[in-house]
Amino acid sequence: MTHLPVLLDEQDLAGALEWLETQPPYAIADEIARMDAVQSVITFRLLDKDRALEVFEELDPVDQQQILEGLRDQAFRDLVENMDPDDRARMLKEAPAKVAKRVLAGLSAHERQMTAALLGYPEGSVGRFMTPETVALQQDLTVEQALEVVRRRGARAETIYTLPVVDRGRRLTGIVELRELVLSEPTAMVSELVVTEPPRAQATEPAESAARLMRETNVLDLPVVDSEDRLVGLLTSDDAFEVIEAADTEDVARQAGAEPLERHYMSASVFQLSRTRMLWLMLLLVAATLTVSVNQAFESTLESVTQLALFVPLLIGTGGNTGAQAATAAVRALAVGEVRTSDLLRVIWRECRTGLLLGLMLAAVGFVVGAVFVGADVAAVVAITLIVICAWASTVGGTMPLLAKKLRIDPAVVSAPMVTTLVDATGLVIYFTTAKLVLGI
Repeated sequence: MTHLPVLLDEQDLAGALEWLETQPPYAIADEIARMDAVQSVITFRLLDKDRALEVFEELDPVDQQQILEGLRDQAFRDLVENMDPDDRARMLKEAPAKVAKRVLAGLSAHERQMTAALLGYPEGSVGRFMTPETVALQQDLTVEQALEVVRRRGARAETIYTLPVVDRGRRLTGIVELRELVLSEPTAMVSELVVTEPPRAQATEPAESAARLMRETNVLDLPVVDSEDRLVGLLTSDDAFEVIEAADTEDVARQAGAEPLERHYMSASVFQLSRTRMLWLMLLLVAATLTVSVNQAFESTLESVTQLALFVPLLIGTGGNTGAQAATAAVRALAVGEVRTSDLLRVIWRECRTGLLLGLMLAAVGFVVGAVFVGADVAAVVAITLIVICAWASTVGGTMPLLAKKLRIDPAVVSAPMVTTLVDATGLVIYFTTAKLVLGI
């Protein structure tokens, strides 16, 4: 099948329409995200109204803004009015002031009020990602009455599979699944079916924590409450997946020493790709001058035993890799809740022993290789250094993310690249100091 961009380049609109009719919304959204501004707007205008909304909600906020800027007023108003409030709020968070003002001006009073309420929550909180359009039930209803409420109000809700149960003050008392209502006798009471004390999240809590709670508890939707335990919305599974994906994408980028890319890789310009990487490369370049300074400080040691220089790449490479492995494990454990900042001392003890064990195994190999090429004396220096460097690198790599978390810094920021740079410099100090002590130079 011919790809959509080729059909557009050939001005084959009939072929493009046929392609769009046969593809699911997520596939169309992926193609649009790969396109430039002109092609993306042309493609979007070929979609019928209902399908356009489905595709639009599959796009990332930066791509949504690009589409909106190319639409006329009526199409613009229809699109933003029919978006889910949580999707609209996330788009406005990253939109330029001009676009945000135009979006809010095009909304009805009801939709504008819901959007403003979501934007009032802290950035990155559950309140920004939840849907306020829910069907809440009173626990004194019968199953027949509850189903009538769902039929009457369900069309305006984003989800009806999880139904919060509230008291007269709208405080959450539990949840009931739609499946339970459908399969129960019409005369049964909702209070008999309700699951009390369900997992819930405060609207001001981090969205990532709430999303991971959903994954741990295997719930389809998570009730969101305010400080007085009143229901304010639901975090749906599709939004939770997006939160986790965004958090993992950011962690991967920062672990590699780069800023996360805010748009599709294929539609980003070379300048945008370079900009996300340049800052960290500059910082790491400056930090790497520590290694140059250490080499300069121990220049006389290298002149005395020139064979020591042969093993510098091996040692700093091993130390950097060991630290990066520990840092990656620590960041992942923090992200999924396996490790807390209160576990700092335990992590230090575990990583130190892990590094020692790794160092002993590598030292055995390093000693044999060194003895063959440069003699037992220098080989002993290499072996001892491997043990110390591995223990040190593993300890530093495992604990720096936890210390960063304590200081309210993103743990991924101080992970692999920063740990590697630090271990490179300190590893050389360990190496040359060991050489002086063992060789007496």
